[in-house]
Amino acid sequence: MKATKAPAKAPNGKVSWVLFNPKTYATILYLLLSLPLGIIYFTVAITGLVLSIGLTPIFIGIPLFFGVAKLLNGIVNFEQSMIRQILGLPNPPVSYIYNQQSEVGRNWLMRMVRGFDGGLFIRNLLLVVLKFVTGIVFFVVMVTVISLGLGLIALPVVHIILMNEMQINILENNLFNYFHIDWTYNQQYMLYAGVGLVLFWIALRVVNGLMQIQRRIMYVDEPYQQPSVPAETQIHAPIQSQYYEYQEDQPTQGMMQPAYRKL
Repeated sequence: MKATKAPAKAPNGKVSWVLFNPKTYATILYLLLSLPLGIIYFTVAITGLVLSIGLTPIFIGIPLFFGVAKLLNGIVNFEQSMIRQILGLPNPPVSYIYNQQSEVGRNWLMRMVRGFDGGLFIRNLLLVVLKFVTGIVFFVVMVTVISLGLGLIALPVVHIILMNEMQINILENNLFNYFHIDWTYNQQYMLYAGVGLVLFWIALRVVNGLMQIQRRIMYVDEPYQQPSVPAETQIHAPIQSQYYEYQEDQPTQGMMQPAYRKL
């Protein structure tokens, strides 16, 4: 028999060179979509649970409840797969996929009933609720920090356009005048653009930090922490068990062979 391998360490999945890394901007898109997706997940989960509880007396709520549990599991798996794709993490080990597909081939209702796990259902429900909360919080934080950086970078261009087109000086009452610092507009433009670039770089670091928090919240590293079992052992396990059952039946047939020969 092959020895079971020890649990592997979770891949790093961290983003370096945030300013020029496509993963950073994929993370921004993910966090932008987290707000509407979190609202949809939360609405579907709560609506499904309320309907399943309300329809339980007419027995429609029972299969609906197991369907909602299956749907919550699918939502969590979908979110985990999206985070893995964005961070470039490898696919889960074979043993994790095999355990999820062990009930394939049975009636859909029986698969739901046999595959139902109360602890997993509660965890998935809490993850959907947390996705709703973090979707709102992360969206607000990301939009605020990115807007602050981009706003300072674009400030010189906006000031020039307003001065030339509408004769509006948005830099007339600023900190430089308050501290009696006589800087030209070009010097102020360079300062604002430089500070904006620094703040934008910090904002991208914050975005990647939010993704790492979301990664831990959604248990993305859970499959990597489980002991991986070789695929050959999993595939041939049912065949070996049938072979041993057949070997156990053979001695009863062997006891009859001597008597047959004497006859």
